Amino acid sequence: MRAFATVGGWTMFSRILGLVRDVMIAAALGAGPAAEAFVAAFTLPNLFRRFFAEGAFNTAFIPMFARRHETDGPDAARAFAEQAMAALTTVLLLVTGLAQVAMPFLVLGLASGFAGDARFDLAVEYGRITFPYILFISLAALFSGVLNSIGKFAAAAAAPTLLNVILIGAMLVAQWGVFEGLEGPGDPPGYAEGLCASWGAAIAGVAQLWLVWRAASRAGMSIRLRLPRLTPEVKRLAIIAFPAALAGGVMQINLVVGRQVASWFDGAVAWLYYADRLYQLPLGVIGVAIGVVLLPELSRRLSAGDEPAVREALGRSTEFALALTLPATAALVTIPWPLASVLFGRGAFEAEDVAATALAVAIYGAGLPAFVLQKIAQPMFFAREDTRTPFNYALVGLAVNAAAAIGLAPFVGFASAALATTLAAWVNFLLLWRGARARFGEEARPDARLRARTPRILLASVAMGGASWGLARLLAPWLETPGLRYLALAALILGALAIYSVLVVALKGVVVGDLKAAMRRGKR
Repeated sequence: MRAFATVGGWTMFSRILGLVRDVMIAAALGAGPAAEAFVAAFTLPNLFRRFFAEGAFNTAFIPMFARRHETDGPDAARAFAEQAMAALTTVLLLVTGLAQVAMPFLVLGLASGFAGDARFDLAVEYGRITFPYILFISLAALFSGVLNSIGKFAAAAAAPTLLNVILIGAMLVAQWGVFEGLEGPGDPPGYAEGLCASWGAAIAGVAQLWLVWRAASRAGMSIRLRLPRLTPEVKRLAIIAFPAALAGGVMQINLVVGRQVASWFDGAVAWLYYADRLYQLPLGVIGVAIGVVLLPELSRRLSAGDEPAVREALGRSTEFALALTLPATAALVTIPWPLASVLFGRGAFEAEDVAATALAVAIYGAGLPAFVLQKIAQPMFFAREDTRTPFNYALVGLAVNAAAAIGLAPFVGFASAALATTLAAWVNFLLLWRGARARFGEEARPDARLRARTPRILLASVAMGGASWGLARLLAPWLETPGLRYLALAALILGALAIYSVLVVALKGVVVGDLKAAMRRGKR
């Protein structure tokens, strides 16, 4: 519980800063060509990041590192980490160099709808600046995996805040007009702001790597860069990581399909991005916190042969996830317009942009439980070094996503991309859950406590959603009043939170005594 609190607290802080960052970007760039170009450019390194960072690489690296640390000691684990870093750095340098040359093709591969207009050249320019972020953030993910595996969560959880702090600083610098002289007569509005944000992203990668490298050194894991060697350990790492990379690739193809569909609707790339940032706030806080803590924890307990402890960890992680995810889902589905309007509706972000973003928020919100529960289901396979099974399930999700995004586009427009993402997430989770039950038996089945509390948490969340909708209608005049709307939104969110807290405790979906006991165990 203490580890969840540490990671969740830092992740919450980072996501709030990220929301501030995106509010500032929306006000400066709106949903015009510069905004869509920056979103596409920043998507590219983050897309490849899933292969080399917290996706495929760390999925294979963390269980192997944790096992060596547990059985062979810190020195053996450090040597393995140095071998892994040498191999990862070599691959990343090659990928980064190739991407600089092939950037026009990468942009077309992500957003073919940009071809022939101003968005394409802007995305290529911004993309060449932002892409080196992948080199630094992927190496930072390796150090974060080392820190998480030895029970040091704070620095790794804090590192993402640097990206948001630096991008907020970049937007402030852009607002001061420092880069206005860079805009030419043919550049669209927001060109300089997009340029500033692109450089900010690249610089943030360096800062994040420095923070976790320094933290690992202080924790006794001073990892040095060596010349790459194809050792048996590196071969084993590659064999395990390859199916995970394919699975991660499938998930990223889902993202590419959504971006491709959106790129054919003016403004849709930006609308989906801002909606994604809103639902990423609870997803990041809950899902990432669980995923970061659960995988190394399961790896250690499986290495020790403690199967009852594995089931306990899974049960309490799921209970924790549902208690936070279901009310967040209810809020995103029932009050998306106040969220999108108050947070983004200013400056260059117009009423049409707010309405479209709110629609996407509601659709993404419906998929939030599936996204979070995947973070619990996948480690059951990854902790056993099984990355092939999740890959096979991801292929099914890919087919569902592509069919829905492309097939529904003529009928519902850009919203088909969001609908497809949500539908594919539920399909993928259900396959993971069914596969885990069939393969791992009782270990993967909900225990009595989880079965008893889940319906109560769901009931409290549904009731809170209805109350939030009614409260939003009462506060509607204030939510539309400049100056007062921020206080009105705060009152709406705090009111919904209070209603849920009272209901979930009254229904015994959450027992206060259990929370206190868990916190006492975490402090020991």
